[in-house]
Amino acid sequence: MNFDTAYAGTRPAEVTFRATVTSQPRFFFGTHTKCEHEEFGVQTADGPAEVIDNVDIAPRVPVEPGDSIDVRGEMVHDNGKPPIVHWTHHDPQATHEDGFIRLRGRVYA
Repeated sequence: MNFDTAYAGTRPAEVTFRATVTSQPRFFFGTHTKCEHEEFGVQTADGPAEVIDNVDIAPRVPVEPGDSIDVRGEMVHDNGKPPIVHWTHHDPQATHEDGFIRLRGRVYA
């Protein structure tokens, strides 16, 4: 599904898009996975979104506000908040489509 359709929709969708980082990463442990994640805000052509990356699976991405990144992952909607894009890493179990974050030509997956 293309990004603008997914952004305007309400169902989860695999998306690939370019964005500008708007916030420093914050780190937390997932309540379901018990794995460490990084989360940071981005601005896309369609509006704001939050990127959440599992850094127990993929390396941390050294993003700074103003960085331009390419993202591949699953977009899910959170009522009243910007959509979340997660699964931005490879799937070690091979049951979900792989994602990535590309920063300055380096792919983090």
